Amino acid sequence: MGGHHEYAHFWLDPKFWVAVSFIAFLVFFGRKAWAALTAVLDARAARIRAELDEAQRLRAEAEAMRKQAEAERAAAMKEAEELLARARAEAERVAQAAAAEAEASARRRERMALDRIAAAEAGAIADVRNAAAEIAVTAAREVLAGNVDAQADAALIDRAVADLPRALRAA
Repeated sequence: MGGHHEYAHFWLDPKFWVAVSFIAFLVFFGRKAWAALTAVLDARAARIRAELDEAQRLRAEAEAMRKQAEAERAAAMKEAEELLARARAEAERVAQAAAAEAEASARRRERMALDRIAAAEAGAIADVRNAAAEIAVTAAREVLAGNVDAQADAALIDRAVADLPRALRAA
């Protein structure tokens, strides 16, 4: 018999049992290893998916914040323009009111000046009438004194004095 063994039945061959135990090992531990490997891969995939979802959420948040900031900026610009328009309108109104007040004040001063001028004219006319009346009375007294006696003179003077208010009104 050489160095080569032939067994009567294959199950008696140790190589067969080595192969069977190797296959059993692969089936038993391979399933566990496969489960562990897929669990690790699934966990990694879930983590990556969560990170992607978080990145998407952060991007949407940033976009919303950018839109809100733009809206707030537009609102602030509009408010500033409205404030400017109101300030311009108020300045225009104040300027018009000041101009109207200055014009009214100038008209009042002009009216007061015209009233003073009219009063001065009236006073001057009254002074001239009084002076004219005095001159007339004095002249009449001197003319009459030369022509009439004292009694007639007194009567003429009384009549002239009585007529004086009517004569002044006519003048």
